[in-house]
Amino acid sequence: MSNALQQLMRERLDRQGWSYGEAARRGGIPRSTVHHLATTERLVRMPQPATLEGLARALDLPLDAVRRAAAEACGIHLYAAGGGTAPDPEVDVLIASLQKLSVDDRRHVAALVESLLDRRTGPAETDN
Repeated sequence: MSNALQQLMRERLDRQGWSYGEAARRGGIPRSTVHHLATTERLVRMPQPATLEGLARALDLPLDAVRRAAAEACGIHLYAAGGGTAPDPEVDVLIASLQKLSVDDRRHVAALVESLLDRRTGPAETDN
């Protein structure tokens, strides 16, 4: 059984008649990376942004389509950005990853975020 990224890659490579090597050349990414993404049933982690960008170029597909397929292959659900703002892949991955944490770990993450936000709006930045 293949995952969403494998299905997307296989369909595109078959339709265009491209090999893993041709896709790698087109995307400027290693052939081994293309092969790994095309053959690994369950990705352990989300590929790096540069890898996803290269794969989107390689497959001649929108980055968002490749990112969503990769996220699904990792078991991550990406949420749509609200309010008409441009999607931010880091925010999508952070939100989706929180679901995998325990309640206690989510509390720790929330405390860290609050601390970082307090630091950004604290006296250090307002003294400019």
